[in-house]
Amino acid sequence: MSKTSAGRFFEDYAVGQVIEHGVPRTLSGGERAMYHALYPARHALYSSDEFARDCGLHEAPLDDLIGFHTVFGKTVPDVSLNAVANLGYAEGRFLKPVHLGDTLVSRSEVIGVKQNSNGKTGVVWVRTTGENQLGEPVLSYVRWVMVRKRDMDAPAPETVVPELSGVVAASDLVVPEGLDFSGYNFSHAGEPHRLGDYAIGEKIDHVDGVTIEEAEHMLATRMWQNTAKVHFDATAREDGKRLIYGGHVISMARALSFNGLANAQMIVGLNAGAHANPCFSGDTVTAWSEVLDVAETAAPGIGAIRLRLVAQRAGAASFALKGEDGKYLPDVLLDLDYWALMPV
Repeated sequence: MSKTSAGRFFEDYAVGQVIEHGVPRTLSGGERAMYHALYPARHALYSSDEFARDCGLHEAPLDDLIGFHTVFGKTVPDVSLNAVANLGYAEGRFLKPVHLGDTLVSRSEVIGVKQNSNGKTGVVWVRTTGENQLGEPVLSYVRWVMVRKRDMDAPAPETVVPELSGVVAASDLVVPEGLDFSGYNFSHAGEPHRLGDYAIGEKIDHVDGVTIEEAEHMLATRMWQNTAKVHFDATAREDGKRLIYGGHVISMARALSFNGLANAQMIVGLNAGAHANPCFSGDTVTAWSEVLDVAETAAPGIGAIRLRLVAQRAGAASFALKGEDGKYLPDVLLDLDYWALMPV
């Protein structure tokens, strides 16, 4: 019996299957330091214990995307090791901040399968939940991936495509216990803009750009214990290139969005997302955002802003997203729809 695993293929998934992912991960200040070294992340709530205490928390939590990447990375050996592409996200909810010393584990349930017409691949939908050492859910989201088949003659399973919400309702967003922006220090946060300063439909060019380096993206992906071959092995793709982990692009774009959205402090919802085109080493990533909605919360001084965050290659037309055919333009890398908390 082989002691090694080639990962799951499409025919290995069935609706209702629950997968407990291996290797719990205890997070420390090392992850925070590395995250802030890899990305130009400067949101004050994650950078300063004193700022976080002034906002009602006992210390600065870890950046929300550190939790996301950690939970996501654990799923890769079981869900997307043999994936052709990570196709999308939906129904993401950040349920509890992740703090120094927390240990995260991940679990996924298969909620949909559909074989593609070519008979060589299929799409698998999973709902993944990350929990801390107390068994408290910290994050839940749905993603779907296109996965290779091992046996081209394996019969197609019955198609099950889950019905997913297009947006997480504002009433379902979780504001961390104790969070209070009524005494928010705008000077320390870096910008004066509050929720009422943003209009639905407004678009913001985040101005700055960062060139993706080969070593940095592989270092980041290893940090999240993401083992997908296409990120490391130059022989895994016909073009001989290493594909940049999509989460690396998400974090880069989110960090770049500080310029114009410094007070969009905490990510609390992930409505939708698409890795529109592949990103490779040498690409320079820029970003822009569109305000899609605003909402009130019951927490003191806190509102919610719904944003479309778009990452693209430098030189692409400002605020351009799709062509007349409805397809993403070739220089668009990421189209992410999320909710964040902001002072009112």
